[in-house]
Amino acid sequence: MFDPAVGRALSALSAAAKKGLGEPALAELVMIRASQLNHCAFCLDMHLELARKNGESEDRLQLLNAWEEAEDLYSGRERAALALTEAVTVLTEGFVPDEVYARAAEHFDDVRLAHLIALVTAINGWNRVMVSRRIPPGGYAP
Repeated sequence: MFDPAVGRALSALSAAAKKGLGEPALAELVMIRASQLNHCAFCLDMHLELARKNGESEDRLQLLNAWEEAEDLYSGRERAALALTEAVTVLTEGFVPDEVYARAAEHFDDVRLAHLIALVTAINGWNRVMVSRRIPPGGYAP
């Protein structure tokens, strides 16, 4: 069983972070990339659908998993956000590497950077809830 209060709290964090970031298309790319890393089929299904509805191109969605090699498709700002997303999501070194954080800080002011980190934190929370509960894709309804 999932406590609805937890869902409301994660939803509130997600909404506040997304609103504070102020870039819906970038927010969807970030949430898709984290969901790819976390193998969350439900969240991938949902955020791919939302990205498409918001006009994201199929090329960018299909190559997001290889964004570093497909750099012509993503702006410097998007690449900085995706690198930070990966660093926060994986944390293999125990910390976000200084160069990754500095690169993101070049593209985002302190407030937007805080919202970006909050968004990555929120989607990682959602991914962990959905993967742990083995929620299959296809159940998203706006």
